[in-house]
Amino acid sequence: MKVQLLGTGDAIGTPKIGCDCPQCQHAQKTGIGRLRTSLLIEQDGRHILVDTSPDLRQQLIRSGSPHIDAVVWTHGHYDHFMGFGEFYRVQKCPPVYAPEPVLRYCGGTFRFLEFEQNPVEPYVPFELFGITITPFLVKHPPAYTCGFVFERGGVRVGYTSDTNRDIPQKSLNLLENLDLLLVDALVPSHMTITKHMNYLDACTLAESLHPKAFRCIHISHMMPWEYPHLAHDGDIFEFP
Repeated sequence: MKVQLLGTGDAIGTPKIGCDCPQCQHAQKTGIGRLRTSLLIEQDGRHILVDTSPDLRQQLIRSGSPHIDAVVWTHGHYDHFMGFGEFYRVQKCPPVYAPEPVLRYCGGTFRFLEFEQNPVEPYVPFELFGITITPFLVKHPPAYTCGFVFERGGVRVGYTSDTNRDIPQKSLNLLENLDLLLVDALVPSHMTITKHMNYLDACTLAESLHPKAFRCIHISHMMPWEYPHLAHDGDIFEFP
């Protein structure tokens, strides 16, 4: 199972338009930025795309223009699903898997496209291309939002890009002892955002869950580049 981070930024991305903060200046000078967060999972030549960001076209071209065999949506916020329209006249729209409230909202936005819509239930595993996927609830008010655990051959990867620290215990139980945890860390530790975790929240959560490795995603332009455990666009993790 191969896991690639297509983007690690928040809804605004880095650099932010019109911003001259140190992080945005660094991004402008180096060309190293943060596209909106999404994840690509490959298994035996099949590709699962987790969230369809507004940067989808650029992300897919950067990753070699893979054919997408399935899409999984976490929730109905602009930066996590609006790029789905990029499939128009590029490939047949892939089937989408998401909790029913997410599917109803996002699918309604793209009602002009024909695509297969598959509702899934939190904590009920389903299988795609030999990968077992388990949705779990997180807390990202007011949006109904899920993360996902991906399992293959004993390897377990957990993903939740948008949540605050108040994650249900049933979800926390599912996230214990992962091989890789990808987790929301929107802002530095001295800042508080009620809908998201800050860097300290994310690191504390990871410490309590004991993953073999973790990376922070959904990172805003306010987050310094040199912090440990921050993911970067294009990061790849390969598991046997």
